[in-house]
Amino acid sequence: MGRTRRGYTVRKANKEAIIMCTSVAFWDRGLYGRNLDLEYHFGEQVVITPRDHEFTFHHREPLSHHYGMIGMASVARDTPLYAEAVNEKGLYMAGLYFPGNAVYFEEPDPALLNLAPYELIPLVLGSCATAAEARTLLATVRLAAIPFAPGFPLAALHWQVAGPDGGFVMEPLADGLHFYDDAAGVLTNNPPYPHQVMNLNNYRHLSPRTPENTFAPALDLAVYGQGLGALGLPGDASPMSRFVKAAFLRHHAAFPEDRAGQVSQFFHILDAVSMVRGSVVTPEGRCDETTYACCCDGQEGVYYYHTYDSGCLHAVRMTEDALTGDGLRVFPLADKPQFVWDN
Repeated sequence: MGRTRRGYTVRKANKEAIIMCTSVAFWDRGLYGRNLDLEYHFGEQVVITPRDHEFTFHHREPLSHHYGMIGMASVARDTPLYAEAVNEKGLYMAGLYFPGNAVYFEEPDPALLNLAPYELIPLVLGSCATAAEARTLLATVRLAAIPFAPGFPLAALHWQVAGPDGGFVMEPLADGLHFYDDAAGVLTNNPPYPHQVMNLNNYRHLSPRTPENTFAPALDLAVYGQGLGALGLPGDASPMSRFVKAAFLRHHAAFPEDRAGQVSQFFHILDAVSMVRGSVVTPEGRCDETTYACCCDGQEGVYYYHTYDSGCLHAVRMTEDALTGDGLRVFPLADKPQFVWDN
């Protein structure tokens, strides 16, 4: 049901399956990506959108020529519905579930750029080369309560945007869009981003190093193993706990010099906050799990991923040939266990 605010009717996005996700951004390395945690599949495929594939919008003219992009999407009516993507300039954008908080407006405002939530990633990545450009564009946006088509959910989302020049989080609340500098480089789900960052204060004493005995220096308290400096780091799958753990790992991760090793390290961070099948059960009795994890290499134009059942890393490159023309390039996911036999 709608409610009136400042002369407009606003609507919270409809209740649906709760998608729990974790997105991480290293803009200094050009590496971005996320876990998508869900109890079902939504027709997801790796999709390259070339520069001349036309995007249409409800309240603005079509975008017929734009930056090319690659990401995970379902395709309906020749339209890629991206969960996350990176464009050829290295700009990344991901939508994560934000239930109970995301608010969209029923009536358009002629003074603003009215966009449906699913139109955001195509327009931003199609038009912007940097996070600063994206933030300037999004500051003019009013989110409209328009699903892609009848029968498609109006997903409650907030977004992480990152590029070579930094990153930010955008959250659609009842009084409009809110923008936050993404100091943590992490986004999960509820609560809103300022509360997530405030919660990090509760863990400021944690460290990857062995702690001193400040409990009682007169007692001979033994260091009985490594990792004692991070005692109390959350390990459960709740959104706030995943935010804390992902932020801790992001800010302490040691990266090698070679790009392959950096991509591998990125997946280790995501795997540390992934959901193991059976560890999280929905109210409907279904198993929530990390259906896929991805890493977008914004410098090289490569989309890496692994699925829950295929732990092997797969890669799709955004080649110049793939960016030419107007036809979508679609790559079905490898979703079966794969093994490298050594004998």
